[in-house]
Amino acid sequence: MSIIDGMQSLDRAQFFNGQRLFAADLQQLESFNREMRWLHNQSMHQPGIGQGFKVIGQKDDREVTISAGYALDSMGREIVLTETEVLPVPPVADNGAGGSAFYYLTVSYPDDTELVPLETREGICLPAGVIRLREHPVFCWVRLNDDQKNPQPVDSQLKLRLKNQLFIVLARVEIFNCKLRQPVTLSQRRSARPSCQPRVACGTAAPTWDYRGTVPLKLQPGLQFTELAMAGTIDTTAAGFAATPTYFGRLAGERTGSGKSGSVNFIYLIEGFVEVAANPAPTPTSFVVIICPLVVINASGGVDVAETVFDKLKVTWFGVEG
Repeated sequence: MSIIDGMQSLDRAQFFNGQRLFAADLQQLESFNREMRWLHNQSMHQPGIGQGFKVIGQKDDREVTISAGYALDSMGREIVLTETEVLPVPPVADNGAGGSAFYYLTVSYPDDTELVPLETREGICLPAGVIRLREHPVFCWVRLNDDQKNPQPVDSQLKLRLKNQLFIVLARVEIFNCKLRQPVTLSQRRSARPSCQPRVACGTAAPTWDYRGTVPLKLQPGLQFTELAMAGTIDTTAAGFAATPTYFGRLAGERTGSGKSGSVNFIYLIEGFVEVAANPAPTPTSFVVIICPLVVINASGGVDVAETVFDKLKVTWFGVEG
């Protein structure tokens, strides 16, 4: 969602000599300048850490130290820490099964209601009011599941805030007996400064295939072009692309095997053409592949082949960000 969708107004404030000003007039001026600045940040930068926010924690420590820093969230809002912060690690013994518990340390933009008043002032014939708030970000420990290959937040609401990049990840920690089991890991951090060089990333995916065509396939011995197309969505979120890349893919996975059609045993080899679909168009977080499989059958006659022989096919992909 763009910040433009949520902007209250683009009215420019005007003042004249002798005008009586109210708090709402000055608040509207501050709101205009702030939202225009956020719009610039969101349009010209990416969510992440601009500088600082270094997190230090060694094995057996019960707290981490966070240096002063500056970051941006996906709404373009500035997250600022002006002095060193020390946070205790979550007081958990283990993950409930005798193993380590894993957490992300995140930082986010604070609402005005979450800030501490620094100064109040008496009104003229009116009660006192707050005129300055202490800028300070909100830190949150986000518990992760035990899947180390694909760690995900346990809490669905926190997971959504991380996905929408309203929470900025500063570090990951491993906790056992209420202390760090390993030094703090910083590899999950994302910079708010996009690299000047094209980003290249790759991976292997096993999507859920949408089969289009006639099944079972009636194939003859030898090389056969099948009357079947397979479509699947490849998730590339982990690559961290900021712009839509050019994607390439090739067939991978288990492509040989044996089967039985009636009383006929057969051996097969699968190959195929891989196409990156233009509709729906690729995005920085996903693309659709269409595979037109070719099958080599070794059998004594024609056989019926079910679509299940293609279930284990995977796609190895890479993307080059332009």
